Amino acid sequence: MEREKALELVEPHLTEHRYKHTLGVMHTAIALAKKYGVDQKKAEIAAIFHDYAKFRDKNEMRDLVKEKLHWPSLLHYGDELLHAPCGAYYVKSEVGICDQEILDAIAYHTTGKPEMTDLEKVVFLADYIEPGRQFKGVDEVRKIAETDLDEAIIQSLENTITFLMKRRQLIFPDTLATYNDFILKRKRRSDC
Repeated sequence: MEREKALELVEPHLTEHRYKHTLGVMHTAIALAKKYGVDQKKAEIAAIFHDYAKFRDKNEMRDLVKEKLHWPSLLHYGDELLHAPCGAYYVKSEVGICDQEILDAIAYHTTGKPEMTDLEKVVFLADYIEPGRQFKGVDEVRKIAETDLDEAIIQSLENTITFLMKRRQLIFPDTLATYNDFILKRKRRSDC
């Protein structure tokens, strides 16, 4: 799918602010993909559609998570996580994108998961560091991303987990598992 067509399909589903964010994620994902040898076209398409379900009806997404995605435990961690796996489902069923790598990059762009592919890493990180994002710690992650994709993800996860803990909010288990997975891999590399 060409960029213009993808943007045309996604724009009606987003606010103006979220559409600008999407453009930022797209450009950042392409740059990261180029830097780290990831398929740039897949990164572009996954980034364009990463927030496709962001403003869908929450009850509709809750039902989808329970009835078709069979992931009821996700419902315990707040509505903010719903749009990622639901977005992957809608992108497949409504847009017709069937590339599982792209769909997985969309599905896990908020929580991460252990054993992330490089494409998943690129979209996850692009969503975190795109130029419109302004919050404590983002500049540090941007700087790390210039030289080490995995270390940038570790720092972004550490920032997110710390943010949630300070607010005494639940942390999705896959996010903790993702962090642990990256730390274990770093430890294995340093032990060699």
